[in-house]
Amino acid sequence: MKREESIDRIRSRQHPWDIVVIGGGATGVAIALDASTRGLDALLVEQSDFGKGTSSRSTKLVHGGVRYLEQGNLTLVRDALRERTLLRQLAPMLVHDLPFFIPCNGPWQRFYFWVGLKLYDLLAGRSGFGKSHTTPASTANELLPTLRPEMHRGGVIYHDGQFDDCRLLIHMARTASEHGACMVNYMAATGLQKDTGGAIQGVELRDRESNTDYFVSTRCVINAGGPFSDAVMRLDDPSAEPRLAASQGVHIVLPRLFFPGDTALIVPRTSDGRVLFMIPWNDHVVIGTTDTPIVQAVLEPTPQQQEIDFLLNTSADYLTQAPKMKDVTSIFTGVRPLVKNDRSTRTASLSRDHSISISDAGLVTIRGGKWTTVRKMAEDCVDRAIESAGLQATPCHTQSIPLHRLAGGKRLIGGASPAKAGIFTSPDSAEMASMVTQNPDWDRPITGLPTMRVIDVIWSVRNEMARTVEDVLARRTRHLFLDAEASLQAAADVAAVLASELGRNEVWQREQIDAFKSVAQNYLNTQFV
Repeated sequence: MKREESIDRIRSRQHPWDIVVIGGGATGVAIALDASTRGLDALLVEQSDFGKGTSSRSTKLVHGGVRYLEQGNLTLVRDALRERTLLRQLAPMLVHDLPFFIPCNGPWQRFYFWVGLKLYDLLAGRSGFGKSHTTPASTANELLPTLRPEMHRGGVIYHDGQFDDCRLLIHMARTASEHGACMVNYMAATGLQKDTGGAIQGVELRDRESNTDYFVSTRCVINAGGPFSDAVMRLDDPSAEPRLAASQGVHIVLPRLFFPGDTALIVPRTSDGRVLFMIPWNDHVVIGTTDTPIVQAVLEPTPQQQEIDFLLNTSADYLTQAPKMKDVTSIFTGVRPLVKNDRSTRTASLSRDHSISISDAGLVTIRGGKWTTVRKMAEDCVDRAIESAGLQATPCHTQSIPLHRLAGGKRLIGGASPAKAGIFTSPDSAEMASMVTQNPDWDRPITGLPTMRVIDVIWSVRNEMARTVEDVLARRTRHLFLDAEASLQAAADVAAVLASELGRNEVWQREQIDAFKSVAQNYLNTQFV
């Protein structure tokens, strides 16, 4: 997956694409993968980097949604559990089973959750995930040694999936590319052109790296803009009414000493009506999330003081060592693109299911959904696009297509279990090892990040379309999400390696360092200390 090759394909294209996908988050990439594996010529353009927005800032769970079960949305839960199983089968190196403990205050509450979770197991069928069961307080104290004993009298354990959202996204993108999709980041859709009958026939693009404009003709345009899908709709119809209710969710990241062990914690009812998770991830613990309505979606959302206070105060109620702001190693904030309805004004209760609409001009727009169901969302969307545009394609078969190179072994740092393991860059470990053998200097650690090597940066540029320091430290690796201060220390070294690979000068390096510092401010605890 190389950006220069994708740009060349756009320049040399002499006939229309079957589909142009606008948006390079989970939904857009899944659509490009689905379309390309059906034999369609697909072009995907993303205004920033793949997964820059919502798709890299999830709670890192592949799950059916226990809360949706309590709301009675059995169809959404059943579909999500089916997709959870498929995702684990197709990406076994990136998705693994994780047990969750629900603390209960007595036998009646244990019975209530046990009954609900047995239904969860039943809906999941033969999923390969563990089955739910009650557990006494003594066992829970062993599994979660820093959970305050007075906060429970035993509870229920159930199983769901955990993954690395951005790593999965990159491997989906590479799989789509290997099946013929043209994938381009930092390429913004700036306009739609229509024929004399008012039907969309092409997309105006701007390369944000070179400021070069392009026009591509297409038989169908799919709007997978996520939180920005309303803006894409206005390219088609400037008077289009907003269809999304934006909300942001914040997570804080702590060292593992606050929450050791391999069992996650779920608090099913918090003061704001949401659930709270404490999840071991990459030798840290992720705590989240909040639900705060915001006026407008932005590419780099800012956490609010009250959101941080809520997470720290609620986690302090349950942990033997109360975390302080100074203990937080990173903060990340994501925007939820929730589909509006007329029955609710609370974003916590708006639907996480997806919807698809087609405008009079033929723009196919997909909204809502969640990571777990993204494969099915893409299948539904491409089905609608094929019908709407009269495209010739084979039936969907992403249910049986393994993701890129997942037969290989991934490089883990810091332990053998997925919950305790450190960052990994790619399952292509054999190729990376060969490159290091030929270039021993590439094995040196990056300044400030002893678990990261020069080869990680070079690999991400040559094979995963990384273009900036942020691309490398936030999404090709997850260092910014785990330790923002250490990532800042590494920025200059990463910029130098990138400059060498991309043929950039010292001015570009300084600009990259400054840009990364600006983004990293939203991840640092110093803004709240």
